[in-house]
Amino acid sequence: MSTGEILALGAIAGFTVFLGLPMGRVRSAAPRVRSFLNASATGILLFLLWDVLSKGIAPVDAALAEATSGAGAWAYFVWLAAVFALALTTGLMSLVYYDLWLARRARGRLGPGAAGVRELRAGPIARLAPAHRLAFFIALGIGFHNLSEGLAIGQSAAAGELRLALVLVIGFALHNATEGFGIVGPMSGEADLPSWRFLGALGLIAGAPTFVGTVIGQTFHNETVFAAFLALAAGSILYVVIELLAVARKLGHKDFTTWGILLGLILGFATDMILTAVGA
Repeated sequence: MSTGEILALGAIAGFTVFLGLPMGRVRSAAPRVRSFLNASATGILLFLLWDVLSKGIAPVDAALAEATSGAGAWAYFVWLAAVFALALTTGLMSLVYYDLWLARRARGRLGPGAAGVRELRAGPIARLAPAHRLAFFIALGIGFHNLSEGLAIGQSAAAGELRLALVLVIGFALHNATEGFGIVGPMSGEADLPSWRFLGALGLIAGAPTFVGTVIGQTFHNETVFAAFLALAAGSILYVVIELLAVARKLGHKDFTTWGILLGLILGFATDMILTAVGA
């Protein structure tokens, strides 16, 4: 597979997120439909979390096996394990603490007369309504892991791991196609519909990093960087899953949510098995 083809697939994988975003402009969408689509995206993300973690930990396991057999150094294993743990922690907790920081800023502006100059001086994210801000965070989380996954796609292609690259590309295309519903889910039922401009910005935040990451990752291969990218992706995927589960609880319909998560998991594993069967 040529470099151009890999980059094109990376772009497609990222920008399918735009398919679900128009749902944010539909007032009459059935809550059960939104619950099901939101849960399907969650299920696919759960599969990706498992797949990314299993692939990311593989170099660490290999270094451990070499160290125990005497063929490798223990220092290298400790280094890889530390990098993996740190990247996983960064991918998850950086988004958590950023969300908490914004929440503290919002509370600090509340009070008599606080909506004057200080409100005008607040940043664009802080000025968002709570539901819109949650949608932004979900898009940011998706974009962060898409950057990491784009890097992983490029790294996989550079290392000759085309099967992993294709699994990630197809998996992203599938989950991003429904992830748009997850992004706009928190805004469902709101009195003010999100503008097309805001939806477009959310799509770029969530989708563009996949292509950018693929471009960067295609240029070189390094085992430590590969493990770190996948761990970053896993951490941010976990953050998004937590947020989407909160949205699912808000939307209700436990039966549709459970069926949707199950369908997403099955789609993820089916994609992996199909690619294995065709020898990708």
